[in-house]
Amino acid sequence: MIEFQQLDKFQLPPNFRGKSGVLVQVWWLVQNILFKPSPQFMYGWRRWLLRSFGAKVGKGVILRPSCTVTYPWKVEIGDYSWIGDEVVLYSLGNIHIGKNTVISQRSYICTGSHDYSAPHFDIYEKPIHIEDECWLATDVYVAPGIRIGRGAVVGARSSVYKDLPGAKIYVGNPAKMIKERYASVHQFSLNNES
Repeated sequence: MIEFQQLDKFQLPPNFRGKSGVLVQVWWLVQNILFKPSPQFMYGWRRWLLRSFGAKVGKGVILRPSCTVTYPWKVEIGDYSWIGDEVVLYSLGNIHIGKNTVISQRSYICTGSHDYSAPHFDIYEKPIHIEDECWLATDVYVAPGIRIGRGAVVGARSSVYKDLPGAKIYVGNPAKMIKERYASVHQFSLNNES
């Protein structure tokens, strides 16, 4: 009989987490005891906690207390970005989020997975880059290794499996471009000039 997965042979690659197992456990305790129960308005406190564990978090970043960060030392968030309720930054690999970017509630930024073709179900990680001025609406999934270009908008419940060029609006599973964002921004600018 063919064995598709032999999980008893699974092993993490060396230094996969990027820090010691002890520090990983300490972060999980801190996240559950100090980060998640903190009042909504304590954005500075949550920024400080993430920075204390090696995250690069810019000024004015809004992190909701219900968001989850797997390994903070693999996360970078630019100035004035917003991370919404129940967002998961599954940072097995590096996650870079640019400035003025919104990751809305329940979105899942996934840098790691398993190789289903490997009998030992090998784990891997690939970085994700979400550039400046993007908006990922509610419940967006971003797969490992993806780059989302500056100013892109990804509609609610969309799934991103390939790189998305910037300044466009995408929806669906898989996410497909439906129009340019520039036209909307240009129209807004014209309306505000009159």
